[in-house]
Amino acid sequence: MSGREIGLELLERWALGYLGRYASSTENLRRVLIRRARRYSPEAAPQARAQIDAIVMRYRESGLLDDSTYAGARVESLHRRGDSLRAIRARLAAKGVPVAVAADAISGLRDKAPDPDLAAACAFARRRRLGPFRRGTEDRQRELAAFARAGFSRRIAGAVLACGDIEAVEALERDGLC
Repeated sequence: MSGREIGLELLERWALGYLGRYASSTENLRRVLIRRARRYSPEAAPQARAQIDAIVMRYRESGLLDDSTYAGARVESLHRRGDSLRAIRARLAAKGVPVAVAADAISGLRDKAPDPDLAAACAFARRRRLGPFRRGTEDRQRELAAFARAGFSRRIAGAVLACGDIEAVEALERDGLC
């Protein structure tokens, strides 16, 4: 394995292969390529960093990589799935999205719902079968703990769990808290 060269063509193939399968932020693609280069040839990886930076810069300039588009799509997807705003910020940070770009993407959620975190909590309850969606017996402490681990405040978790039926959750999601 040692002594293998990491050329520009190989890095391009790795980058395009990754982008063909996954959406990515600029920093995430850089990390993926560096990690791949290290695995492929630990001795040649330090020299490949300059080429990786050049590829990433070229992809950004051509529009193939766009952190704001990536962040917007990721925020929408995670919010629909029921992730809290805190969890969404953390996931974007883990992918290397700049804080300002993440904040802009998250602020776009305010147009869709009066309280985006409350709407996400309703989706979370639906997905995890909590509150009025539960099938078994009620265990309020366990359900509150699940909401807390997901990054929701006690106020929001309590509001969702206080709903008596599914229609009440849908109204809460649509109208927000009073």
